[in-house]
Amino acid sequence: MKFVASVIALAASAAAFTPSVNLPSTSRPVSQLSETKADLEVLAKKCNPIIGFYDPLNLAEANFWGTTNEETIGFLRHAEIKHGRVAMFAFVGYIAHANGLKFPWAMQFDGTPFPSETNPPLLWDTISDAAKWQIFTLIAFLEFWSELSSDTHKHYMRGGKPGDFPDFVSGPDSGGIPHPVPFNYFDPFGLSKNKSAEAKERGLVAEINNGRLAQIGILGFLSEQVCPGSVPGLTGIVQPYDGEVMAPFTHNVLGSAWGLN
Repeated sequence: MKFVASVIALAASAAAFTPSVNLPSTSRPVSQLSETKADLEVLAKKCNPIIGFYDPLNLAEANFWGTTNEETIGFLRHAEIKHGRVAMFAFVGYIAHANGLKFPWAMQFDGTPFPSETNPPLLWDTISDAAKWQIFTLIAFLEFWSELSSDTHKHYMRGGKPGDFPDFVSGPDSGGIPHPVPFNYFDPFGLSKNKSAEAKERGLVAEINNGRLAQIGILGFLSEQVCPGSVPGLTGIVQPYDGEVMAPFTHNVLGSAWGLN
């Protein structure tokens, strides 16, 4: 799951804002921008009535990079949602690979099959660098597209909605993707557009809670693998791993130019 660490690192970054692309507005459900600490306290009670608002680092009153408190809250809310979504993908992917689930067709054009390894981090090590770079390129594009800002799609630090992902705009005259894109990244089959406002609100709270739990879960898996016995409930369930779980490649890509491995 080294790929997981790389995705999380990319997801946490704040890419440059790009206001030149004209994107359509969207009515899909997203986590609303909580502009004040009081709003966050209300949201916290919805997510967990027992614990409620918990902010030991006092981040709800912070001002990052000279921005306003509202912009900082927007950044933190968006970062949490993205971390949660990546962690949910990672958690499910980890379980799938640990149980040997894979596609039956070839992984690469040269006929290389999908790995049969059931130790997820070790499985990632067996994937070719070319395949990894393709994955990272897709991640970089999705990160870039998610940071777009325009008159019809505001950035989450400029009054927009944390967690919102712009629709794919395609066509030679659209100012977006030059080729057709049949499905959007969010709700590609339109399954949630007819849900009631109450159902959408419950879904948003569930997404936050599931994302938080998934972050704990995937880190628990990896912690037990690199330090057996550190997570008693997983001892003997997950396989140990003696590699570098936070490194996306088995060699030092940046240091290779200076003879570093």
